[in-house]
Amino acid sequence: MKENIRAVITLTVITLTAGILLGYVYELTKQPIAEKTLEAKLNSYRTVFPDAADFAESEKVDTDSAAAVLSDNGYDKESVDECLAAVDAGGSELGYVMTVTTAEGYGGDITISMGVRNDGTLNGIEILSISETAGLGMKADTDEFKDKFRDKKVAQFNYTTSGAAAEYEIDALSGATITTNAMVNAVNAGLSYATICREVHRLMKPEGRLSVVLPFDVMQEYLKIAEGFGLYLHRSMIIIPIVGKEPNRVNLEL
Repeated sequence: MKENIRAVITLTVITLTAGILLGYVYELTKQPIAEKTLEAKLNSYRTVFPDAADFAESEKVDTDSAAAVLSDNGYDKESVDECLAAVDAGGSELGYVMTVTTAEGYGGDITISMGVRNDGTLNGIEILSISETAGLGMKADTDEFKDKFRDKKVAQFNYTTSGAAAEYEIDALSGATITTNAMVNAVNAGLSYATICREVHRLMKPEGRLSVVLPFDVMQEYLKIAEGFGLYLHRSMIIIPIVGKEPNRVNLEL
């Protein structure tokens, strides 16, 4: 009986000691790991936007609204985790750098960084996190594959297994079409979000208002998305083409 009690006490002491040591090691390594992760991300931003002097938050960007924007464009399994303005030495915005995650990888989430210029040109991509099959999907993290996206100005990419013949086509990785699809969708999601940010900026009036004419039945949905970008309704004008008929257009000023 005494031996059993002694064994229980010994086991309890060992468990408590191990727990304390693990907690101590975690606290010691937490900050260095976080700093290393941040540095890796900043280095990737410098790679995909080498002529930028700095990266800063922009009032034109609100990643809280990104999920709705991506969903509307068919990217339900992608997310924009961060989007910053790439600026020159004088503070002028050159474009955007962003971190995008896709849940469509064969081995789990894939996180990339990408740089998009104001004219829509994709400077390039870098991979921050990937756990695909060695020798197959992991080839996505090679310059040979990543360079297929470099300096391309397209609305979106498609992958092909029969040989890329157009600017927007990407040769699929042999034996890893799932990984290829995930990479293409991650890039396309980022391009889609960058387009929204760019067009909001382009359409803004000098006094800071955006005017747009829309079908009347999409007004509420549009206003909801606009609020995600910090744009709020200033005034509206409902357009009724024939007296006594339902409205078919609305002019919004935000």
